[in-house]
Amino acid sequence: MSTTRHNWTKEEILDIYNKPLMDLLYDAATIHRQQHDPNVVQVSTLLSIKTGGCSEDCGYCPQAARYHTNIEGNDLMSVQQVKAQALRAKEGGSSRVCMGAAWRNVKDGEEFDQVLEMVRTINKLDMEVCCTLGMLTENQAQRLAEAGLYAYNHNLDSSEEYYKEVISTRGYQDRLDTIDNVRKTNVTVCSGGIIGMGERLEDRAGMLVALSTLNPQPESTPINALVAVEGTPLEDQKPVSIWDMIRMVATTRIVLPETQVRLSAGRTQMSREGQAMCFFAGANSIFAGDKLLTTPNPDVNEDMKMFKLLGLNPQKPFTKKVQPQTVEAVASEFEALGEKPKWTRPEHTIERNEAAKQKAKAVK
Repeated sequence: MSTTRHNWTKEEILDIYNKPLMDLLYDAATIHRQQHDPNVVQVSTLLSIKTGGCSEDCGYCPQAARYHTNIEGNDLMSVQQVKAQALRAKEGGSSRVCMGAAWRNVKDGEEFDQVLEMVRTINKLDMEVCCTLGMLTENQAQRLAEAGLYAYNHNLDSSEEYYKEVISTRGYQDRLDTIDNVRKTNVTVCSGGIIGMGERLEDRAGMLVALSTLNPQPESTPINALVAVEGTPLEDQKPVSIWDMIRMVATTRIVLPETQVRLSAGRTQMSREGQAMCFFAGANSIFAGDKLLTTPNPDVNEDMKMFKLLGLNPQKPFTKKVQPQTVEAVASEFEALGEKPKWTRPEHTIERNEAAKQKAKAVK
């Protein structure tokens, strides 16, 4: 059995990433089979419950208010709308619903109370519930846990060094502090990043160092290929190659042996053969549905055809961890504190982000 390490160095990870491909695949597949059922893949559905209008300047994101991307925004969905979408996802084979809101951070109030009710509602459907809502405090994490949240997603995006070339409106340490707040509850952590943003291989390794040194390591790690959206600062980035994705998945599997590695954004650009190699290399989770928040995603029926072709089975809910108990709002031990944490705003200048902002002003 593989032993989970928390002291990986960037040099060691680069050596793994750059191995001859067949050796890399063999090593990754061996570890994958030791820790996971190689013929089981979790199917999750990502639902944008509040789209657009975000105050952040993430260079990859079409939901940033400062860029002009033709994304149709929407206010926070109702609980009933979310329930209907969750039932549809369950019928399509998903065992987890991931709800994303284009917020910088969670704020106590009516909207957060509404999200908590969404969590309670989906958990009662016997589905895993994940949220990605931005930075949050320990008390807010506890309230989500009480509602029945299974996982919280907060991606590191890249290495700490390259992060500063993509985002200027929040700090890397805030990401780590949010993960630490989640760890103070019984909620699992989902954290990964994006490749293809112009980063070096050293930055990909640096992100894996940051994730692997967390103790415990994240239960889930999404590996996203950048989907370059017109109007964003990264609109001219060329698509990452399938070989880079395979190598990144395989390296992640070796460095994070017990983690579910999620083959996330960019699958529409991958052939079935390419995806099959990613599964062989250690990916054991995908997002289904026509969109990943705002970017295209393969049709769920096509995914099921691929599963049948490869002999893969969807993972049942609560396979890795028992279902959380839902505490109703009236019985909650934790109440809104009206906190106003001082999340950082580095606000250094990223030239391509500023150029996209000025271009958007001209269009508007």
